[in-house]
Amino acid sequence: MLKNIKISELKDFRIGNATDVKNATGCTALICEEGATAGVCVRGGSPASRETELLRPENTVQKINCVMLSGGSAFGLEAGDGAMSFLEERGVGFDVGIGRVPIVCGASLFDLELESFKVRPDKKMGYMACENAFLKPEPDEGNVGAGTGATVGKLRNAADMMKCGLGIYAASIGEVMCGAVVAVNALGDVIDCDTGKILAGLLNSDHSGFYGSVRCLYEGLEKPGDLWSGNTTIGCVITNARLDKSQCNKSASIVHNAFAKTISPAHSTADGDTIFVMASGKKDVQPDAFNALATEVMAEAVKRAALTAKPAYGLKAACDFL
Repeated sequence: MLKNIKISELKDFRIGNATDVKNATGCTALICEEGATAGVCVRGGSPASRETELLRPENTVQKINCVMLSGGSAFGLEAGDGAMSFLEERGVGFDVGIGRVPIVCGASLFDLELESFKVRPDKKMGYMACENAFLKPEPDEGNVGAGTGATVGKLRNAADMMKCGLGIYAASIGEVMCGAVVAVNALGDVIDCDTGKILAGLLNSDHSGFYGSVRCLYEGLEKPGDLWSGNTTIGCVITNARLDKSQCNKSASIVHNAFAKTISPAHSTADGDTIFVMASGKKDVQPDAFNALATEVMAEAVKRAALTAKPAYGLKAACDFL
């Protein structure tokens, strides 16, 4: 029933990456020029986000034009300014009478520990990601965009963590299409929810296999202390479904089930796990059925974030164990 499709088949959206391999950071823009009804759910305890408050159903603006996912922690939210400039030049945004204000939401993950604390996604990089969204219809996965500096399995030290990245997956049922883009930078491990096996995460002492993040947590249960704070998994669901703001917010909440299925542990106090939903409103749907589809699509995207990542910055990736 569920058919795998290319994410570029969602014609109302454009997706582009800007990547700084040298400094292990980047950003990913998801653009809907016509405007998409949107919602968000922040489950992690340490988020860095932009314009999430306007997505509350009672607030005035009904549609957004872009979600910017970026590295750089809170500094990386500046990449959204690049999307603002790019979209303003194209006459895109909320009409305020004297001009148009592009509505750009966003979230950032922490990737500053790999190469350079001082180099983060900025306005120029955000603009470049938007340009690339129109230059290259099919976005890349893996060590690109917001996933450039993404890592997982960070409960002990930097030497025992693994490289992860940006995952993309899309599927359709009938004429309803749903895609997910996610940068996986979790404190814990990425799990294959079909087999229960760890795909990427905390390595054992000789790096020949996995130690297990939950096991590590249990061992420290009676040892109060702070967890590694350089985490956060951020993603966005895009769809041609017709959903209002309340339904988009509820969908974003339910889609977090995908993180719970594929990341162990998920939603920790040291993660800022955030999911956006953007709906272009072309096809009627039964909301609960759509949410089941979106959850499955996001779960596949999380797995792809691990499986498409390549070893980098002295870290192993899932492909080293396949």
